[in-house]
Amino acid sequence: MGPTISQPATSLGETLPASEKRIIFAALLLVFFLSALDQTIVSTAMPTIVRELQGLDLYPWVTTGYLLTSTVMVPIWGKLGDLFGRKRILLIGVGVFILGSLLCGVAGEFGYLPLLGSGMMQLVIFRGIQGIGGGALFTTAFAIIADLFPPRERGKYAGLFGAVFGLASIIGPIVGGYFTDHGSITVSGLYIAGWRWVFYINLPLSFIALALITLRMPEIGEVRKGRIDYFGGLFVMLAIGAFMLALSLGGQGEGWTSPSVLGLFAMSIVATIVFIMIERVFPEPVLPLGLFGISAFTTATIASFVMAMAFMGAIAYLPLYLQLGLGIGATNSGLALTPLMAGLLVSATLSGRHVSRTGEYKGVMIAAALVNMFGVFLLSRLTSQSSEWDVIWRLFVMGLGLGPAQSLFNLVAQSAAPLHQIGAATSTSMFLRQTGGMVGVSLFGVMLTTSLTRDLSALVPGGKIDLGRMEMLAISGGGGAVRQIPPVVADAFANAMSAIFLAALGTTAIGLVAILFIPRILLRGASARIEPAPAE
Repeated sequence: MGPTISQPATSLGETLPASEKRIIFAALLLVFFLSALDQTIVSTAMPTIVRELQGLDLYPWVTTGYLLTSTVMVPIWGKLGDLFGRKRILLIGVGVFILGSLLCGVAGEFGYLPLLGSGMMQLVIFRGIQGIGGGALFTTAFAIIADLFPPRERGKYAGLFGAVFGLASIIGPIVGGYFTDHGSITVSGLYIAGWRWVFYINLPLSFIALALITLRMPEIGEVRKGRIDYFGGLFVMLAIGAFMLALSLGGQGEGWTSPSVLGLFAMSIVATIVFIMIERVFPEPVLPLGLFGISAFTTATIASFVMAMAFMGAIAYLPLYLQLGLGIGATNSGLALTPLMAGLLVSATLSGRHVSRTGEYKGVMIAAALVNMFGVFLLSRLTSQSSEWDVIWRLFVMGLGLGPAQSLFNLVAQSAAPLHQIGAATSTSMFLRQTGGMVGVSLFGVMLTTSLTRDLSALVPGGKIDLGRMEMLAISGGGGAVRQIPPVVADAFANAMSAIFLAALGTTAIGLVAILFIPRILLRGASARIEPAPAE
């Protein structure tokens, strides 16, 4: 029998009335929904945005800019929450998110601006600001769950977060498409383009969340004095920012051996070394390296990184296959992903309830990984002759395997970490999971372009596939009707996606091995008992 780790609930979690907890949880769900919705609602508006703001070359950076800043800020927000309290940090995060949403909505409205440049460049910069706030929403919401509820109860509530993520992923593209097509209005002689409501819709929801947090949420977490690790925060931003920029530029046509990409990789390595040196000696590090000395935390974080890499890397390009491989219109290709999120929603909810009822979740994680692998294998068998239904039921199977991963890895990280480092543990786990997703998108994107360039070079001027232009061609096709795709193009996309799914299958298998090494944690009320895995 391994060591026993006692994780008592916070005094606030023990004394707060159930009705107050429900109100706080509702506010957290709204905050989480906002952050998840913002990652999906923009996609269907992008063709119109690019056409109006004249910035096709900057098209990929509208998404990349948000992901970069939100990912880099996650560990910083988590540590600030540990030092100054979750409520204060959550309010600041929502405020920055509101500012970013408002600025995104007015991007290009006043033409070219000094320092900010064209309308499309303004949108990229403002999306980065929005991402800074978005990073606080995710990590602080999960950390507050750990403050409010003892370990055994967290599974149920964390499962609801996974369900909300699935819901946002389903309705985001639909709402974004509707506002883009039908939302244009004129108010007092001022014309407001429909796509701007994709960002303005965040404002009323954010103000509701802001009011609930301000009026009904007490201070969450232990507020304590401490020095802020400014240099640690600076160098983690440099390390991850340079790394993500290198992956993005390398996958978007710069080439992996170009001086700019190699220079960014070198900068990332140097900044990482300096960051580790700082974190080893600073008394209040942004990312406590001691957490990686905890077996449960380390193995769960590795598994989360690998699983996110496989999932995001494969799913990011599935709409491209649906539209340019099977000829499904942009609207219907978005709806075709609904079964994936439906499966995710079902399994996330049921697994959370199971964990709360039994206190056991390692078996759920193993079963989910196996189901996920089966779903990915089924997807790898798709061809250019497959039907929309062939895709739909396979995505549902994959979604069933993905649901538990949305919350249980964080649950393990939180349960294994010392109570005063819950914020840092939550943010570190989420930070590495988001990083894994971005690495997967970049690497699998290289696989896709390499395969397409090989098969379609004779049809493309210069013989080089530009993934950004291919995505624009797909999502600007319009409508939900099936389009006629040349057989050579359809076959090329089917072959490329089959290779990507096989790579995702191997990556998921590595994640399963990591899960097997996670120490078994049995949750009973407010305490957790950790039994070392056989390998230990």
